[in-house]
Parts: sequence; C-alpha cells; structure tokens
Amino acid sequence: MASHSDTLVVFFGATAGANGGKLGSDEREIILLVWQIVDLHEKKVGELHKCYVKPDSLELTDQCKEEIGLTLEDIVKAEPLDKVLQQFQQSVSSEVKCLGRSSYTLCVNSPLVIRQALHPEASKKNLVLPECFFSFVDVRKEFHKCCPNAGPAQKLTLTSMLECVGLPAVSEQMMGVREVMSMVQLTLCILDEPYNHKFSCVETVKYKFDSGTCSKTEPVDSETVIRARGLPWQSSDQDIARFFKGLNIAKGGVALCLNAQGRRNGEALVRFINSEHRDLALERHKHHMGSRYIEVYKATGEEFLKIAGGTSNEVAQFLSKENQVIIRMRGLPFTATPQEVLSFLGPESPVTDGAEGLLFVKYPDGRPTGDAFVLFSCEEYAQNALKKHKQILGKRYIELFRSTAAEVQQVLNRYMSTPLISTLPPSPIVPVPVLATPPFLPAASSTRDCVRLRGLPYTAGIEDILEFMGEHTVDIKPHGVHMVLNQQGRPSGDAFIQMKSSDKAFMVAQKCHKKTMKDRYVEVFQCSTEEMSIVLMGGTLNRSGLSPPPCKLPCLSPPTAYAAFPTPPAILSEAALYQPPLLAAPRPPQTTAHNPAHTLAYYPPQPHLYMNMNMNYTAYYPSPPVSPSTVSYFAAPPGAVAAAVAAQPHPAAAAASPVLPQPGALVRMQGLPYNAGVKDILSFFQGYQLQPDAVLILYNFSGQCSGEALITFPSEEVARRAVAERSNHPFYGQQIHLGFCN
Repeated sequence: MASHSDTLVVFFGATAGANGGKLGSDEREIILLVWQIVDLHEKKVGELHKCYVKPDSLELTDQCKEEIGLTLEDIVKAEPLDKVLQQFQQSVSSEVKCLGRSSYTLCVNSPLVIRQALHPEASKKNLVLPECFFSFVDVRKEFHKCCPNAGPAQKLTLTSMLECVGLPAVSEQMMGVREVMSMVQLTLCILDEPYNHKFSCVETVKYKFDSGTCSKTEPVDSETVIRARGLPWQSSDQDIARFFKGLNIAKGGVALCLNAQGRRNGEALVRFINSEHRDLALERHKHHMGSRYIEVYKATGEEFLKIAGGTSNEVAQFLSKENQVIIRMRGLPFTATPQEVLSFLGPESPVTDGAEGLLFVKYPDGRPTGDAFVLFSCEEYAQNALKKHKQILGKRYIELFRSTAAEVQQVLNRYMSTPLISTLPPSPIVPVPVLATPPFLPAASSTRDCVRLRGLPYTAGIEDILEFMGEHTVDIKPHGVHMVLNQQGRPSGDAFIQMKSSDKAFMVAQKCHKKTMKDRYVEVFQCSTEEMSIVLMGGTLNRSGLSPPPCKLPCLSPPTAYAAFPTPPAILSEAALYQPPLLAAPRPPQTTAHNPAHTLAYYPPQPHLYMNMNMNYTAYYPSPPVSPSTVSYFAAPPGAVAAAVAAQPHPAAAAASPVLPQPGALVRMQGLPYNAGVKDILSFFQGYQLQPDAVLILYNFSGQCSGEALITFPSEEVARRAVAERSNHPFYGQQIHLGFCN
C-alpha cells in the first residue's frame, strides 16, 4: 500500500499514437517511459530517467511527433518493451535500496498509462509485468483530497493543479519530462505544510479473472456492463478477460451469449467493478483479439442477468467449487453414463470429485440433450481433456470447448424452459412474423437501396462482411446486415445489406462484385427490400433480374380426411424458438361432418415447420446504436405472403372465410409436376387476366409441391371458360385436372 510505502515512483508513458486523454485508445505501442523517485520521509527527489522503447511497428503518427517531440531515429536504436521494463525495475530497486528504503509505489497523472497502454500491450506480447505495475496512486485523486474545491478529480490537469497551489508551470519542452517534473512538484507540495498529505488511495489491477455465479435476484448496475461482439467462437471467459486486461472485471462478470441453436454467437456481456472501468472498456471499441476486431457497446444490467443469472440449485451446487476450469462436452450419446464419460476423459484428465464434477444437461422431462459440463481442478487437466476433441464415444464424436459459469447457467436455463409440446395455436392459413413486430425488420420498398451477397463462405461472419465491403461499410444502415440461414439453421452463403441510399448500393454492387472473401469470390447484386422479401420466399435474383418464387405460401396439403378450420394468426413464443424438431408433437386430426371428398384441408403448422422453411432467416445487426437482441427469427414479411383458401361445402361458410385471396371464382388444379412454379401456371392460363397473387400452390410436410394448386379467376364466367378450354391441355407433358371448389 502507498500509505506504507517509503517512496513514490512518479511515472509517465507515451505511445506512438494518441496520448493524453486518448492514450491507449488506438492500440499503438509504448515508445517512451519517464520516471523519477520521491522519498516520502525525507521529501527528497532522485534522478530523472528517460528511456525510449522500440515498438514492433516503426511508425509514428504526426500527432505523436508533434506532442512528444520524437522521431523514428530516436526509437530505432532503442530496446524493446520487455528489456526497458527490466531496466526500469533494476534501476528503481537499486535507487530505493541506496536511499535506505524498502518499498515503492507508482504515481501517475492518469490510470490510462497503466490500464489502457501498459497492461494491454504486455498481454498481447505475452510479457509478465513486474508486481509494481499492479498497484498505483493517481496524483489527481490525491490532490483532490487536499484541495476539494479545485474541481472534480477527472477534470483536473497538471497545469490547473499547479495554479491552484500557486506553483509556476514547468518550462521543459519535452512532454514526458515536463509531466514528470510537474507531478514531482505537486507531490512535494502536498507532502509539506499546510497539507501534510498521506498517499493512501491505492488503485489495483487484478492479476486474473475470478469466475463465479450470479443470481437473477442480484442487483447489477447498468453503468458497469458492456456488450462485446465479434469474438472468436472458441473464446473463453479468460480470453475475454485478457482482451480487457488492465480493467477489473467483477467476479463471474463474463457471460458468453448463445444463439437459438445453443451455440456461441460471438457475443459476450461483461460486467466491471465500477462505471470508470466500464468507460475505459468502451474505449477499446474495435481493438483486436488476434486478427479480429471486437466491437464494444454499452449494455444493461437486465441484459447481463438474462444471460448470466440463474436460479437452479443444481447449477449453484455444481459451480460452488472455487477456481475450477469448466469444459463443455457436446454431442454425447443420449445413453452415456457418468462412468462412460469419466472413462472417455481418461486418467490423465481426472474430473473434480469424480461423477459429482459432471453436470448433464436435460430437458424438463429428464431426457438428455447430449450436452454436459465438466469441472477440472487445474489448467493441465483441462488441456488434456481438450485433446479428446472430436474423439469417438460410442458411435458419436464428441466436441469439447472451454466454458464459463455463465454459459452453464444459460444452457441450463434455456433447456429447462423448453416446452415439451408446443402450445402454439394452429394457423393453417396466414403465416405472420414469428416474433410480433420485429424491431429491425426492413419495410417493403421498391427503392433499390440494398445489396445481396451470394456465395459467401459458410464460416463468414459480420466482421468478414464488413471487411469485405471496406470503405463502403460506413454507408450501411444501422442494423442493416441480414444473414440468411438454410433449412438446418446454418449460414446459406447469402446475406442482404441495407445501404443508406440506392446510389451507395449501386457503388457497392459495382466495386465489390466478384471480389474475393476467404478464397471465394462473392457475387454482389443491387436490389430492393421488396426483392429481398421475394428471394427469402424462394425467388431468385441475379444480374439478369428477379424471378418470383414458385409459391408464396408454405401451405400444407395432407390427405383430405382432415378438415379446414380458420384460426387466429399464430405468434411463436421465445421458448418455442429453442424447441428441437423432435419435441414438436403433431396435433390430433380434426374431424368434420362434411363429406371429406369435397373438403380441402391443411395441417396446422407446428413450430418446427416454421423453423425449417427456406423463408426463415436470422438477422444479425452490426454497429448498433444500442444493444440489440442476440437473435431474432422472422417468417416472410407481411404483404409478401398470399392468403390461402380453404374450400367450404356451403357458400355461406366460404363467404365468411377471411382467407380468400381476392373476389372471384376459385378453381382447383390437380396433377401438377412437383417442380411446377407460379410462373408456369400463369403461362398455362395466359390470356385469362390472372395476377401472380391469384395462384396458390399447395405444399406437403416435406416442403415439396403436393401436385395441387388453387387459382382465383376474376369472375365465374372467366373461370368456366378456362376450365372448359384448358382441361384437356397437357401441362409440361403431364395431364392435369381442373375443377371448381365452389
């Protein structure tokens, strides 16, 4: 502690980039260290030391050259940072010993040089910093104790503090030397009469991140939480803590976010010990973790508790063991026993407390999910376990990843909230967005202010797209990047980008078309949000233009023994989003008193049908002004979906049905080829005044054409003429049947 230290080491550092209040915000390396010792008992000053530091990147900004007064020639012959730090420690220890003192504490004018420059750079270069760099005093805060009327400590400058106590400004030209000499003068001043100050407000830097649990009832200050985005998917909480090295994260304050499939989505919520450290964390926006840059935004305490908070006693008991390394196992056979898992891990990676160190993740009815968490007492055992990644247990290969306490809470919360059977009300006719009023769903427009990216690598993420677009990234609308998923919920290789104007979209399409991303060339087409909706419904878009989808509605046509029944639009609950297909039990068939031969019926769609259709996509939003939801699922936009029609045996019932596409006569078309599309049917009925939304192709459970379609003609007279004239005409070489539905 400084109150027990014999000496202060007044310390200053400068980087090759921004300095002053922005020190460390641009990730530039340290190029200058200046220090001087002050004997607290004798109030004497030691020799002033100045050391240049050779950075890995020999490049100085103009601002740095002007402020610091250094040139490349000054630093080319200097020693690297690790050598200079060794010299610093040897010099200070020797001088302190010569003064007959036993301890010392660093004194700085701002925590930035320690927290934002020295610790992050040492972390990236895998340097072990001397112990003295893990505690320090801030001369501004110490001065504020002596002169509280001088203003808030954060706004104090060396010049204003010298003026406050009546000391002249130091006339030294070089910035680092001037700052150190000014701090030394202030220190001697407040040590003397009338202040007689004792340095006691010591700030510390944590040596390591402490994992732990968080209760949902625990209050979390929103001014202490950030959201980090763009993380490598294999990142652990320790990796994230290393990215924020120098800042103190609260115990258990790293929560990795998972997507709807239970996999990490490259985001994490991080909770710091106070708002000052949170604000410093925000300055690391777009700093790099390896080759990836990380986006950092403000978040709320509610968001953190939603991810990290837990209430399960089983989880709390599992995580009650301190200082354990957590590994997640995924893909376990459903019949796997604790003993089989222990045998798989082997004696070289013993699990803490044997079977008690295993936590199997289960559904509410007790069925295993194939996931488990394992505790290891040390890093060596965890590393040995990770070597078993993708090795076989039974007939399945097992994935192993580093995990966190927050991830354990999140996974358990998610699976335990999964409904066994969906309570989704049936909606056989009109599909609506699965999440009502999604916050960032683009409104349909004919303005061509979007671009479609086709042929993306399946591993491509938001950061890759932003890098691919280069200088055009600044022209993307907020929340304007939409990644399209395939039927299995995985990236399809497509993405839609909303630009600020059609001109910006045109420029992107011209300059980025067939540009390479990860050894693959990517096609870029200009489009509108209307065309985007049509493509998401199954249409095609290329440089030759737009082709409509084969059908605008995923209606399902089962055997005619089931009856049609109108229902209100369905809204899928958040819990149902996480429901695996195997859990969605089909509804029992509905009976009807009418003749089934004359009844057209539909299966009510289940949640897994929505999730498996091509029209669903997930929207990820880059550079948000606020923290968005982690993930959202949408069906087709309203207005892009044509209404379905169920044939009724009685005209009164048909008239009451709210699902008729448009007024007119309804004709049923049977015997269609399975690859038939709307364009084919419109061509077949050319000359009968049909509109594209008058054609409705019926699909089966597999998402394939059922061989049937409903066509709405503008009048009964036109319908009768079409049936009479086209009944005997082959449809692409196949005989069809036309008949009236009413």
